[in-house]
This record gives sequence, C-alpha cells and structure tokens, in this order.
Amino acid sequence: MTELSESHDDPFALHLAALVVLDDRGVVVGWNRRAQELLGHPDTAVIGRPAFEVLVDPRDLPAVTEAAAKCRRAGGWFGVLTLRHRDGQPVELGLRAHELPRGGGGREWFLAGAPADDVLEWQRDRAVLDGLYRQCPIGLVVHGPDQRILRVNRAIERFSGVPAEDFRGMSTGRMLLSDDARKATDRVHQVMQTGRPLVYSEQFVRLEQDPARERVALVSSFRMEDPSGRVLGVAEMIEDITDRHRAQRRLALLDQLGSRIGTTLDVAETARELAEVMVPHLADHASVDLLQAVTRGEEPTRAGAGPVVRLGTCSVGAQQPGPPHPEGEPVEFGPDTPQAGCLAEGRPVLEPVLPPDWVSAAGRQGAQTPDLGAHSLIVVPLAARGLVLGVMTLWRSRRPDAFETDDLTLAQDLASRAAVAIDNARRFTQQQQTAFTLQSSLLPRAVPEQSAVEVALRYLPAGAGPGLGGDWFDVIPLSGARVALVVGDVVGRGIHAAATMGRLRTAVHTLASLDLEPDEVLSRLDDLVNLLAAEQEAVGERPVGEQVVGATCLYAVYDPVSGRCSVARAGHPPPVVTAPDGQAALLDLPAGPPLGLGGLPFEARDIELAEGSLLSLYTNGIIGQRHIDADVGLTRLCAALSRPAGALERTCQAVVDALVPSRPSDDVVLLIARTRMLPPDNVASWRLPPEPASAGRARALASAKLTEWGLEHLAFTTELVASELVTNVYRYAGGPATLRLIREQCLVCEVSDTSHTSPHLRHARTTDEGGRGLFLVAQMTERWGTRYTRDGKTVWTEQPLTGTPV
Repeated sequence: MTELSESHDDPFALHLAALVVLDDRGVVVGWNRRAQELLGHPDTAVIGRPAFEVLVDPRDLPAVTEAAAKCRRAGGWFGVLTLRHRDGQPVELGLRAHELPRGGGGREWFLAGAPADDVLEWQRDRAVLDGLYRQCPIGLVVHGPDQRILRVNRAIERFSGVPAEDFRGMSTGRMLLSDDARKATDRVHQVMQTGRPLVYSEQFVRLEQDPARERVALVSSFRMEDPSGRVLGVAEMIEDITDRHRAQRRLALLDQLGSRIGTTLDVAETARELAEVMVPHLADHASVDLLQAVTRGEEPTRAGAGPVVRLGTCSVGAQQPGPPHPEGEPVEFGPDTPQAGCLAEGRPVLEPVLPPDWVSAAGRQGAQTPDLGAHSLIVVPLAARGLVLGVMTLWRSRRPDAFETDDLTLAQDLASRAAVAIDNARRFTQQQQTAFTLQSSLLPRAVPEQSAVEVALRYLPAGAGPGLGGDWFDVIPLSGARVALVVGDVVGRGIHAAATMGRLRTAVHTLASLDLEPDEVLSRLDDLVNLLAAEQEAVGERPVGEQVVGATCLYAVYDPVSGRCSVARAGHPPPVVTAPDGQAALLDLPAGPPLGLGGLPFEARDIELAEGSLLSLYTNGIIGQRHIDADVGLTRLCAALSRPAGALERTCQAVVDALVPSRPSDDVVLLIARTRMLPPDNVASWRLPPEPASAGRARALASAKLTEWGLEHLAFTTELVASELVTNVYRYAGGPATLRLIREQCLVCEVSDTSHTSPHLRHARTTDEGGRGLFLVAQMTERWGTRYTRDGKTVWTEQPLTGTPV
C-alpha cells in the first residue's frame, strides 16, 4: 500500500488529511484536529467508542462493513465512503487505510481521510501525469539542473527510435547534429537561467544516426521548481510537426508564387521570378528554359519544336555557381536528356538519386546539368492550354535529402500556375495592342469647335492595371451656343468595359442632340445600362456576378449667354470650380446613384459661373490611387487647381504632374473648361404677344438687328424663319413667344413658348393651305431642332454667317 505523501497538493498529506486510529475491534483510539473539522466530533466524543456507532449511519452500514472486510483481508484499503457528521449530515470522504502491527501479535488500523472531491481531483492529476509519460502522443523530456536528461516519455522513444531508458543521464542535444544540438542546449540553458518559458519554438531535429532525414519539432519549455522555489530542472513538450512544416512550406511557396509571378506580364521577368521562388525553399538550383517562339510572343506549334532559350536561373549561396548557360542564351538538350523528353512528351521527370557519373555520362553532358555535385533532380513541363512552353529544372546539391514524390507534385503545381502566367504574358502585348486600338477609336479624336468654353484635357491609360478601362470624356456643342461637358467611367476593365463605354458615349451624343436636361440625360443612360445588363445575362455572355453593368457619369451644360451651368452626376466625383481669383472648391452637388442601379432619381443643380471660371471634370484615376484616401485625393486636387488664371494647358499639365504617378493604376481623365461669356451685343431677345401681328413684328425686329450686325444677306431667310416659328406659337401654343437671335460662329434664331407640344415636319399636299412652315425652315437653314425645358420648349435654327445654307 502506498505510504502517505508529503506532497504540497496531496490531500492525504499528514498536514492536510483527517487521521484516525482504530484498534482491532473498531474502537477509535486516535483522532486529529482535521478529523474534527471534517466530521464535527471532538476527540473526547469519539475516542473509546466504536467507529461504526459514532461515524456510520445505519443506512450506510452495509457498504462500510464490506469495505472493512476487504481491508482486513488485504491488510489495507482505498476508496470513498459516506460517513455521518456530528449534525447528522452525510459526508463523503476518500479513505486510505492500512494495518499497523503492534507488539504481542496485536494490530491497529491507520486511516487517512480527505473530502472525496479533493481526492478524485488529485487522482485525476496523477492519471494525467502518468498518461504524459505512457500514452501522450506529444514528446516530454525532463532535464535536470545540470542539463542532463532525467526522463523522456514513450513519444520521444517513437520519434527518435531510441529506447527511453537510454536517454537517462544523456546531455541535452547529444543525439542531434551539431547545429541542432547547439540550439537545443542554448534553449534549455536560457529557460533554466531566466525562468521565462518558451512557447511553440520551432526546432530542426536531425539525428546523427539519420542526418539526411529532415525533421521539425515544435518545442515548448518551462522551468520546474519545488514549493520553496528551488530549481529542479526544465521540462520540454516536443511535437513532431515535420509533415505540417512541409505542408506550410508548400502553401507558402504557392502563396509566394501567386504574389510574385505574372505581376509584370513580361515573359523573361516571369521566368526569372519562377526560378527565384524555387530557391532555396524547394531546390538548391533552378533554371527555366522556354521555347524561343514563346519569348517572341508567338504560340508554339507543337511540343518541343524549335530552339530553347534559358530565361531564368537561381542558385543558393553567393559562392555557388548556377547552371552554366547565362540567362538569355540558347541551350541545347541532348536527345536522351530528361529535359528533351519532358519537352517532347510533356511529362515530368523525377530522379531522386543521380548516379555518381551523372555529369560525365555519355549523352548527359552539357547545359542541362550544372557541375555542382547535384544528387537529385526534377524536371517539369511548363504547359498551358495544352501547349508546352518550356521546362523547369530543379537540382539539390547542398541539402542532403533527396526529392520525393510530394516535391514533384508541388513542382508540377507551381509550374502549371507559372505557365499560365507566362502564357498570359506572351499573349498580353498583342491583346493590349488590339484593346488600345479599340479604345482609341471609341474616344474623341479632337475637341470640336465651340465658343462657350476653352478646353484643355488629358487622357492617360492605366500603366499598371490589367486590360483597358472604360473612362471617357466628351465636349458636345449644343443649340443656342451652349456646350455639354461629359466625363464617365464604366465599372470594370477589358474589352467589355471599353465596348460598354463606346455604347454609352454614343447614347450621350444622341441624348445631347435632343437637348435634354442633365438629370434627364442620366435617367435615360441609367435605362440603357440596365438594358445592356439584361442583354448580357440573357445570352449568357458572362456570369451574372461579373457583368459590366455599372458606370458613373457627370453631365454639365454651360450657357455662355446667361453664364449658368446645369450639372448632374450619377455616382461620379463632383466637379471642382475655380473662381477667376484662383479659389477652388468642390461643387456641392447631389451624388446620385451610379448608372445601372435603377429606380432612384437624379438631381441637377444650376450655378452661376463668372467669366474665366474653371470647371474641372475628372475620373477616379486622378484621386483614387490605392495608397491615398479619396478625401485626401480631392483635397490635393483642389489645391492643385487653386491658382491664379494662367494658360489652361499649363494648368492641366501641372495638375497631372502633381497627382498622377508615372504608371497610374487606373485610367485618368482630366477635362478643364474655362468659361466664356458672349458679349451682350451678340444677343438680342424680344417677347411677342399671342396675336397675328406678332409674325410681322418678328420679321421687322429680325431684319433691323441683322442690319445692325452687318448680316443683311441673312435677313430674308431669318425673317421667314422667325415669322413661321412665331406663327406656329400663335396657332398652336396659345401663349406669348420669345424671339432670340444669337451671333457667334453661326446665326442662331430661337423662338420659345410655354407649350410642350412638339412641332412636326411634314410634306403638305397640293390642296393644303398650310403645313409647309417647318418644311421651309428645314430647307433654308443648316440645322434646326427643339429643346424642352421645365417651362416649355424652344425651336431653334442655325445658319452659317457666310455662304449659302445647306
């Protein structure tokens, strides 16, 4: 039977346990203070009395009697019994009893007791401790104060292949290679001296008896002390994480490959990046060889056909030479080499152990083998879309372990991903050229002539982003000497974004020709974007989640006669207005939803712009760089535009120089318009009452003004136009008419009324007395049309100042 312990947390320790002595008849002859505390009986009340009578409830007597019988037969007993407290309440105690022989053949029984919960907890702790040494899958090593091993568990025995008994008395790190042993010794010494535990420290564990096998362990160390603080040694928990470490290394390689390969879309750079990723994580030396046709951006016709060029090499160590052929030089593979077979058949090659005569063997000399004492080799094809683009060769020379099947699988995975990047780089130049040709054909070639504003603009395609974007701009002359300024950005990149941009730009031109208000233009564009999205989804052109269905747009109309500008935006950044004195600020304008969301209204705002003001429109590329917050970008833009009036082209270029990097990540559009005002002498306006005589009055007013302007040669046509349009107002609108003449690049004649009824151009029959007015107007003027406002409509015509109308 186990003796009583003096352990600090042992419930049966002499200073913690209830101690009772019974004679051979079961009479209490000894009783300590702890027994009195647990059972409530003072020693005077129990000594000399039978224990069964004082301490046992009659209902518990059978269990106690059975335990006593077992104790007599075995000479001792351990278990849990229910005893009776002085107040009659049951008390569960863990009891340990053993025989005390006395002189003359007599005997007594020594009982130690403790609360049952404390005993069970202590038993569990003992079971855990025993399990750590016998069943725990994690290794346990206990070092003494002299850094010699006191004990190891069976997991260490399985990990090392050395019996646990052989470790006893061995110095720390004795069975490891020198580098690993030194790290293990330093770790134990550090914990021993400082008392600070080390948690989850990775340690290479290469055994002297098997140095080629790489193992990795996760070690946690802590110092052991007794209750008085005396250092007893260091305990270490050691977990074999070799498989996990290899998996993490593979994941790290895949992650590194994904982040490094293909970022430049350059074939040679991608090949070099691939070789550098392989070393030293997977191989000691690596080379990447591509078919020469691939380096020129051409598609190989068949596997292995044509010369091969070495584009990427990498070797470990500054003193270690790489493969003999430098980058960019052609290489030749013998017909029996692994590289030649891999190129021809597209199959990987694994040679875990190279023969000693590898370098000098017939048919194996040459560029495919670096003279580095390589002992293991992997060759994998670089294939994409069923085409072999080249091969990647990996060697090991410094690392003692050979390539395994898992290494080949990883190399194949890395090579297949890199091959896609290489193929993408090969195809990129041709595709980008085609894309930029399409984009340039969709954007305006030049700013049209108009007198309302002076315009300077910059369009910079993205230099670092994938594919082309959907940014666009426009300057569209409108009737009445007005001009529309447009900037937009289609969500997404690539051909679809560019094509959508072209369709939206065409739609804007069409809507502008209808002289619609800015908010109405955006509403119509919103309908068009939703229609495009529905068409794409209907034909399954792209997955629903990747549709090019969103765009932002800002549409502004400036009138040089009134100096008013009407602006509306659909999710686009607000314009910047710079006053003639150089003060710049963002225009407070309702944002509006981006095009394509549908269902939400757009709001336009009318502002007065003094002559010489700058109205700056732009896309996100000028303010939305990845490392700059949008608000910061807007502040910088306003600062760049806050300057006294100067040459507009110089101002535009200064903004680009200040805000746009050399290789922008997004397309950049900047359109700056300086407002002009038509001289008051170039505009004449009259209000005419709704009566028949107004037509004659209109003819007389128009003739007199044209004579004043020196445009008598246009008087006949203008009188006819004004008379017909005013007559139509009198007949069909029923309200007053406003006649306005504008002299700018052409002569504009406008008649406005309060009706929204649209005039129609038709061919009158020979028997009709009327209906020929608009037909005559259309024939005698260069252009004509109708624009609608919230208060009515305006019919306008344009005539060239010189020459004969078309």
